[in-house]
Amino acid sequence: MFKLFRLSLLALLCAGTFTASAQKIAQADSIQTSYANKQAKTFFFELLGPGAIYSINYDVRFKKQQDGWGGRAGISYYADNGDHLFTLPVAINYLAGKRGKYFEVGAGITYYNVNTNDVFFSTQYEDVYFSDGTYYTKSKNHSGIIGTLNFGYRYQPVDGGFSFRAGVSPVITSEQFLPYWPYVSFGYAF
Repeated sequence: MFKLFRLSLLALLCAGTFTASAQKIAQADSIQTSYANKQAKTFFFELLGPGAIYSINYDVRFKKQQDGWGGRAGISYYADNGDHLFTLPVAINYLAGKRGKYFEVGAGITYYNVNTNDVFFSTQYEDVYFSDGTYYTKSKNHSGIIGTLNFGYRYQPVDGGFSFRAGVSPVITSEQFLPYWPYVSFGYAF
């Protein structure tokens, strides 16, 4: 009789432990499900990429989910010794994956405005002149739109927090194609 009592007590203890564990798992799953049905938003700082030197960006999914279609918009301004570069990158993107680890693919445009006398931004070689051992052009203000693509990895936790992106963002202009323009970004998902 005492042996049967001990076995019953052991069975109840195991059942109680299993029930408590199952409740914790169910609670964690319901939290994950509630976040998975939430519209993912990310604010991030990006080096290189469609913003040229750097950009500050906001990214959001179009539906209440963590992956799928979304869009981003950013802004950047850089000035040095009278030269300046202003960019506005805008893109649509698609995230494939789950549980915060995604492959990201996207396409967009970047408006740019640059005022410089650097040879890199000059397309007219007759405007180039040599002075003090350096090649210059007459200071010009250029503006336009370039096409961008992006292919990379995105870590964006389902429940929010630190996010990370890295990959390549090919640049397409009427004069050139840069297939391996890299990017890396750090931000916060909410």
